Amino acid sequence: MEKFAALIDALVYTRSRNEKLRLIGEYLQATPDPDRGWALAALSDGLDFPAVKSSTIRTILKDRVDPVLWTLSRDFVGDTAETASLLWPQPADAPSPPTVSETVGLLDAMTRKSVLTELPALLDRLDVSGRYALLKLATGAMRIGISARLAKVAFADAFDVPVEDVEEYWHGLKPPYAELFAWAAEGADPPDMADIPLFKPFMLAHPLEDTVVSLEDYVAEWKWDGIRVQLVHAGNETRLYSRGGDDISPTFPEMLPALDFPAILDGELLVQGTTQGGEAGGAASFNALQQRLGRKTVSKKMLAESPAFVRVYDVLSLDGDNLRDRPWTERRSILEELMARLPDERFDLSQIVEARDFEHLAQIREGARDDAIEGLMLKRRDSPYVPGRRTGLWYKWKRDPLLIDCVLMYAQRGSGKRSSFYSDYTFGCWDGDPDEGADLLPVGKAYSGFTDAELKKIDRHVRQNTVNRFGPVRETDKSLVFEVAFDSVHASKRHKSGLAMRFPRIHRIRWDKPVHEADRIEALQALVRD
Repeated sequence: MEKFAALIDALVYTRSRNEKLRLIGEYLQATPDPDRGWALAALSDGLDFPAVKSSTIRTILKDRVDPVLWTLSRDFVGDTAETASLLWPQPADAPSPPTVSETVGLLDAMTRKSVLTELPALLDRLDVSGRYALLKLATGAMRIGISARLAKVAFADAFDVPVEDVEEYWHGLKPPYAELFAWAAEGADPPDMADIPLFKPFMLAHPLEDTVVSLEDYVAEWKWDGIRVQLVHAGNETRLYSRGGDDISPTFPEMLPALDFPAILDGELLVQGTTQGGEAGGAASFNALQQRLGRKTVSKKMLAESPAFVRVYDVLSLDGDNLRDRPWTERRSILEELMARLPDERFDLSQIVEARDFEHLAQIREGARDDAIEGLMLKRRDSPYVPGRRTGLWYKWKRDPLLIDCVLMYAQRGSGKRSSFYSDYTFGCWDGDPDEGADLLPVGKAYSGFTDAELKKIDRHVRQNTVNRFGPVRETDKSLVFEVAFDSVHASKRHKSGLAMRFPRIHRIRWDKPVHEADRIEALQALVRD
């Protein structure tokens, strides 16, 4: 555990991507199995210990440290694991530190009841750095600037194997990845994945920005506002994967029997909307899909009211043939023929957007305000299907955001590097005429879209204009207007305003604008689409 803690410390203080790759690679090369496998899983968010939550750590600490000191320290530091590791009382005679494997075994065996005594005993065996690493590992919230992709690249670099191969095997194996290390580090045969419905890394797109493309070389499709998924059938089993490679099959069980032959399909998962007459319609808004996301079990009522379907973009494999090296035009022809083998109620084909030229396509894009459309995808006609983002092959051209003027109402400190700044902002619109005493109703929350210099200025404004405090939240006087960008707005019973924004972010800070000129709730309501 000491070497793993040292690795975590080094990664926290390292900004260079290449240096992070080197540090992880050297650790993986020097550390024996299975410790290195568990460490790799921790770095890539592959571990889950249900008994250990942030609330558990707070409960344990408040029994050993003055609760007021804990609250003030946590508020200042901005990170539960770091605060707890620094405040933990060090025993006079600490037992020897555990290995990573021993730590994982102990954490995995903990229950909601036993964790209150067993986690403190484990913390007593570690120093400050070890406690920090333990708590990060236990809660699954590393947040040290390491993505799952970066961890896989580091593994590939360390053992001189293609990262594409690592991606191929990764999702069919479980921590501590003994087969993966045996193949990469010891020269064993690759893991046998023939009859496992494995996730394949998605092909991704670059933002179009100022690029202008020729429609002779590129084809346009709508970019649908659902969740990107991959449906895989192999070995008489079907699985549904999210963009990150997570198995979300239990959340959308109706999709599994819909693919009953060997294939890998790439598409957008949506839920079906209804017409005013109650009949099945096209794709509903993301808000409707969101009601089903993250559920471990889905009720019969939800299955009936919000049935899922996949709008298919691409076919990666069919009847055992790998199609990823073939050009998009050939894969598209195969996909169009394949649709006849798929049930209509669970699949449809993402249609090509026809346009005379690029300028005409831009006009079509500007006119798209369907709730289920985010913009356009531009795909090179001769492009193979390759993992990740490759320049010049696929572009995403998102529609311009909607804009509305809102008033800052509440602010809260951020986490990590922003723990000293009020960087999370709740804003509202007027529920009527402000000159006649109308109230502000919260309509959204955002913590992005501003520069570091602007953050310091807003932070100063919050501190100088605080009128009330609610725990970590400060209420400000109603004197600052934000121009807020968002993708869409939906009716919501969970919010006082009755509205929920999709992807709100700060577009501009309107220091010059009087608050009574900010928008009213009715302006947002007019943008809601059924």
